[in-house]
Amino acid sequence: MQPLTGVRVLAVEQYGAGPFGTMYLANQGAEVIKIENPSDGGDMSRAVGPYFLGSEDSEFFHSFNANKKSVTINLQKPEGLAVFHELVKTADAVSNNLRGDVPEKLGLDYASLKAINPKVVCAHLSAYGRSGSRQTWPGFDYLMQAETGWFSLTGEPGTPPARFGLSVVDMMTGLAMAFSLVSAVVAARSSGIGRDMDVSLFDLALHNTSYLSTWYLNDNVVTERLERSAHPSLTPCQLYKTKNGWIFIMCNKEKFWPILCDKLGQASWSKDPRFLLFKNRLEHRETLQQMLDETLSQKTTEEWLATFAGSVPAAPIFDIGEAMNNPFVSERNSIHEFTNPANPNTTFKMVAHPIRSSGDQPLNDPAPKLGENTDRILGETGYTDDQINNLRDKGII
Repeated sequence: MQPLTGVRVLAVEQYGAGPFGTMYLANQGAEVIKIENPSDGGDMSRAVGPYFLGSEDSEFFHSFNANKKSVTINLQKPEGLAVFHELVKTADAVSNNLRGDVPEKLGLDYASLKAINPKVVCAHLSAYGRSGSRQTWPGFDYLMQAETGWFSLTGEPGTPPARFGLSVVDMMTGLAMAFSLVSAVVAARSSGIGRDMDVSLFDLALHNTSYLSTWYLNDNVVTERLERSAHPSLTPCQLYKTKNGWIFIMCNKEKFWPILCDKLGQASWSKDPRFLLFKNRLEHRETLQQMLDETLSQKTTEEWLATFAGSVPAAPIFDIGEAMNNPFVSERNSIHEFTNPANPNTTFKMVAHPIRSSGDQPLNDPAPKLGENTDRILGETGYTDDQINNLRDKGII
């Protein structure tokens, strides 16, 4: 029994943010049913390349949709909406990541569905929210990073503004939606009343400025990019040079500074008045950087990591390939194999889900084919084979 076994979610979703969030639900045992339009190829990310397992199996799509089911319904046709309403009767929640004005038009909000199922939770993920002057605006991750200050904080000083290396606004907004959905389902199971839950890319990106926005709002401090990805106030916390490259060191608690000095063979540094506390080291950051570079450059990154061995928080700088081949990844069993839908006799690999449920084996079903579960799920809902065939002939499913 996975933690969310018995929870059914109808997901009207596509591309990244929404599917990433509902995949977290699916990986914890929820029955996540993707509702896809049969007339337009379903979720647009099914066609996102350039890498495919087979002609219709985008590796991008699989990365966001493992352990889900797919039912094709054309929600823009009255008969399709009627089919959808039959499924709503059986569902705990309906999620979507559509433009802000679309859920109400399609009838995916609580006001539209409460008469069908008063306990249903409607979780909405949009670019700029379902109200306000930007309700109808499309929007994507990097736009949010640009407008909420992330670009100004990423990269080296004196270089063009830069985006974060991953679509982290999409991913974190998806997680926020999943959290809001589960929270509301818990409440609905107690009260018998569902509700709308809203999250937007913009709000999430703005909220994630966290203490930097607090500093500005209360002390008018505009944090800027720092050399070598340094922390704005804690030192040492940045990239340093080694004999063969770079190492990132994070002495983000006072106790780690004297340990680092000892491991470097520079115990006297921890008693130097210039470096006693964070505030002192911040004042002399440039001098400290030069001293650390000189000492760390005497050995390779690998040698220093062996020396620090968990006593000093430090990490190598890996590319994606090196990250996947890290022995610690293998030790953690962090890469799982999935049956290859394009060739069932083979497998393909993806990074394992980060939440590990005690005593439960991780689910590892590949993403569903378009409409793969339509007949079975509609049959369980009460539709006969003849009714299903008739709906398919009309292009409703």
